[in-house]
Amino acid sequence: MVHPRHRLDEAFQTPIRFSLMAALESNTDLDFQLLRDLLEADDSVLSKSIAHLDKAGYVRVTKGLVGTRPRTWVQSTAKGHNAYRAHLRALRDITDGEFG
Repeated sequence: MVHPRHRLDEAFQTPIRFSLMAALESNTDLDFQLLRDLLEADDSVLSKSIAHLDKAGYVRVTKGLVGTRPRTWVQSTAKGHNAYRAHLRALRDITDGEFG
């Protein structure tokens, strides 16, 4: 049996990207500012994390206006949700000592 660490997804290896996917588990669009406040991250770090997950196909980014103010919303894709859940299962297998 292969050690479960080999099933960890590198896209979730940073605390911000991991936390971002956790925040998006509700499968709703979350506003960039709300995510920034929830994750206690600065704009640059959050923006880079979103771009990384977007490139992987794990999140969908929507830009628009609220009144005259530009807004960005982020939502987990089905691919992202499935990858995140698989990552969590691998973490559980590691912590449960299920190595084979």
